[in-house]
Amino acid sequence: MDRNTMKETLDVVIIGAGTGGLSALREVRKRTQNFVIINDGAWGTVCARVGCMPSKALIEAANAYHRRSTFSEFGIQGANSLTTDIPTVLRRVRQLRDHFVASTVKTTDDLGRRAISGRARLLAPDRVEVNGQQLYARSIIIATGSSPIVPEPWNKLGKRLFTTDTLFEQENLPTRMAVLGMGPIGVEMAQALSRLGVDVIAFGGNQAIGGLTDPQVNAAAIELLGCEFSLNLGEKADLTAINEGLQVRAGDSEVVVDAVLAALGRRPIIDGLGLETLGVSLNEQGMPPINPNTMQVADLPIFMAGDVNGQSAILHEAADEGHIAGFNATRLAAPVCFTRRTPLAIVFADPNIAVVGSQYCALESATTLVGEVTFSNQGRARVGQHNKGILRLYAAADSGRLLGAEMCAPSGEHMAHLLALAIDRSLTVRELLHMPFYHPVLEEGLRTALRMLAAQLPVDSESDLATCGAFDTEALD
Repeated sequence: MDRNTMKETLDVVIIGAGTGGLSALREVRKRTQNFVIINDGAWGTVCARVGCMPSKALIEAANAYHRRSTFSEFGIQGANSLTTDIPTVLRRVRQLRDHFVASTVKTTDDLGRRAISGRARLLAPDRVEVNGQQLYARSIIIATGSSPIVPEPWNKLGKRLFTTDTLFEQENLPTRMAVLGMGPIGVEMAQALSRLGVDVIAFGGNQAIGGLTDPQVNAAAIELLGCEFSLNLGEKADLTAINEGLQVRAGDSEVVVDAVLAALGRRPIIDGLGLETLGVSLNEQGMPPINPNTMQVADLPIFMAGDVNGQSAILHEAADEGHIAGFNATRLAAPVCFTRRTPLAIVFADPNIAVVGSQYCALESATTLVGEVTFSNQGRARVGQHNKGILRLYAAADSGRLLGAEMCAPSGEHMAHLLALAIDRSLTVRELLHMPFYHPVLEEGLRTALRMLAAQLPVDSESDLATCGAFDTEALD
């Protein structure tokens, strides 16, 4: 055997130390110590380094500063004298980011030689090469994550082009920026940058934003965000370098900015991974068939978890997939099929954008009931100056069972979790209306939407508290 080939056969090789890889590692360590985890580049998850956590730190700073716009309504004077120190804002983002990264790196600190830094490549379903050494394994877990999508010609634009991998490393922010892409990341960053004082012009290739599919919720979100920054939708944007700036063209729109944030989504990191050596068919994106309930690739002892499988680039889903992959990779028997969680996606805009359960676009109008509430006159929302947005609920016409929701609503992140629980438990509209709704809370708006649904369903009993109606007055509903 070649001296660069490891003679022993490992139980598991994990490729990637992001959320999916670390979740898989946790499961693998319960059952065997005969493993290695390989990571290319910086250790620490995408979420901690360049995703969820630093972006929320920036958003919180932006929202804190934006809050001054409501001060006069509360009788608080002097808001116009407040300013932002952007370098200090960004330093705090990095300090928090470094803390969160350190906490994830601790997970692998005690692994010693079982943690390998290097770029792994598959040579066969049971063999991996890293740093010139070949490793044999009974099972392999691929969790290499994802990277920002940047069209190849844009790479020549240098430091004027940002992604979320580089945005938080800046010492200061440009005066005028374009944000390209109005998915969840683009929506969050465009609003945050605008609220911090950057002149933002946003572009989205689709008419829908933030992952929404309900036309009414999408229209409300566009209207609210359009009041804060320029929003151009429905046309693909092109970039051209002009002197010290960048020219952005999309349809009839043309602007010159100091820098651009590319927020076009993320793509699985599979280039050079060697998936073609597995002996299974690959689709147009170069991906093999993956069972979403076992994470298994075809019938091979290979499992793909997290962003790399292209199924759902959301942290809790990546953690679940790592758990499933780690569990199944250490079994001698056939892989176990896991029931996946209720779909839940949240965009931390203001108001929050959220999609729970079945999306509007996936439902049949003939068999689906819709209830809605707008928050413009909802009592608690008005008191807190959060009275904007809409929530739409979907229920089965035959049973009243809650199917899903889309919203652009105040405290949507919290109501979305409540609705996810209800959908997971197959609760009906009437069962939800049996729940107490304290007064005054924003969830009373949710109750309004539920009552609209209940009015479309047969009455079960006059003594049913679910039939308790509204007062039709802001102070009480």
